[in-house]
Amino acid sequence: MSQSTLLALISLLITVGSYYIAKALYKRHKTWWLLPSILAPVVVVFIVVWLSIPLPTYFEYTHWLVTLLAPATVAFAVPIYRERQLIRQYPLTISCGVIAGVMFGLTSTWLLTKVIPLPEELIHSVLVRSVSTPFALEATSAFGGVPELTALMVMLTGIIGMVIGEPLMKLFRIHTSLGRGVALGASAHGSGTAIATEIGQQEGVVASLTMIFAGIVMVICAPFFAWVFS
Repeated sequence: MSQSTLLALISLLITVGSYYIAKALYKRHKTWWLLPSILAPVVVVFIVVWLSIPLPTYFEYTHWLVTLLAPATVAFAVPIYRERQLIRQYPLTISCGVIAGVMFGLTSTWLLTKVIPLPEELIHSVLVRSVSTPFALEATSAFGGVPELTALMVMLTGIIGMVIGEPLMKLFRIHTSLGRGVALGASAHGSGTAIATEIGQQEGVVASLTMIFAGIVMVICAPFFAWVFS
């Protein structure tokens, strides 16, 4: 086994191991900085830099983890079918949450890029940050974005929304299960859904549905949105 192959295998083990260790730690200690989406990347970056592993070597095996996003996207059909009764019961609430989440995410990001000078490729990559990673990676091509930058922006958006979501809901006195679920699912997608699930079962279900439908809307309407916000 060559040194490059060995480093690639080590990179895969580090990535998967860091995720599961962070997940176990967060399960025992509910602290936001122990979340796998925060702790695991920090550990991976530290070890990769410490071992001086080149990025092409790191991605030699770990790129297969990214390909798992495709079946994960298809799997989103399961909660839609399972919670179809809830969708029939609250179609207006979920629809308003989806539309508000997508439009506010796009508009606020577009306005931010007008105030803060950013490189062109970063502007195109950040516009779809308001939806979950599998949908954002699919939609970003219509905007001319870079998938790697888009994935980073989506992750940062989820982390920020997850950290400030609950305090903001307390500040604005959002106490209903539907309101909290829609807010977290629309603003912080996957990370928000994880937090919503910890708050309550219905919050988690509503957040999941909102996240999924927001992603579908973004992918379907991406060419139109790209034309409007170009």
